[in-house]
Amino acid sequence: MWAAPGRSADTLREFFDELGKERAAALETVSVDLAPSFTAAIKERCENATIVYDRFHVQRLAHDALDQVRREQVREAVGDDARAIKHTRWALQKNPWNLTDVDIGKISNVQRTNQPLYRAYLLKETLAKVLDGRQVNVARDKLLDWISWATHSRLAPFRRVAKTIKQHIEGILAYVRTGLSNARAEARIGTVRTITKRSFGFHSPYSLIGLIMLCCSGLALGPAFHGPVLPPKR
Repeated sequence: MWAAPGRSADTLREFFDELGKERAAALETVSVDLAPSFTAAIKERCENATIVYDRFHVQRLAHDALDQVRREQVREAVGDDARAIKHTRWALQKNPWNLTDVDIGKISNVQRTNQPLYRAYLLKETLAKVLDGRQVNVARDKLLDWISWATHSRLAPFRRVAKTIKQHIEGILAYVRTGLSNARAEARIGTVRTITKRSFGFHSPYSLIGLIMLCCSGLALGPAFHGPVLPPKR
C-alpha cells in the first residue's frame, strides 16, 4: 500500500521518488486510468514501461456517452416516443448476459422508436466486444473501424469518445495484448472508500492514510507486553 494527499502528477512523482530510480526503471508494464497527469508522470519516471489503459475506464467512456445520448433523447421526445425510452437507463447499461425479459423488451422498443439511442447502445456494445479480443492486430482494425463509426455517428458524446480513444489507442491495445487491468487495485479502493467514511471528522489527510495503512497493508499489531501475565483473581 502507498498513499499521499492529492491526485496529480506531482503526487505520483512522490511514489516514484520512494520507489527509487532502479526499481522504477525495472518496471515493464503499468496499468493506469486515462488521467493525463498520471500518464505524464509514468512516462517521465519509468521510460521502459508499457502503459496499459485500464479496460474499465475505457469502457466507462462509452457507458457515460450512452447515458448522455439517452438524456438528450428523453428531453426531445414526445408522446409515444417518450414513453418508449422512459425507464430504459439500466437496461441499456447492462451487459447482454444480465438482461431480463423486461430489459430485452425495453431495448426492442428503443430499436423500433429511437434510432439515435439504439445506435449509441450498439456503439457501447461493440466497443466492449473489441476489448474482449486477444489478437492485437485484429483488435486494432476493429478499433479503428469503431472510431470511424463513432466519429460519423452524428452523436456528439461518441465523437468525443472516439477522439479520446484515438489519442490513447496504443495503451488500449496494450490491454488487449496483456490482459492487465486495475481490477485488483479497484477492489482495494472499495475498501479504502469504506475506511474514508469511517474517518469523517479527521482534521488531516495523514490520519486517514494512517488508518488505511493499518487496515490494508498487512500490518499486524499485538498488545504491548509489560510483564508476566497473572491469572485472574477468583
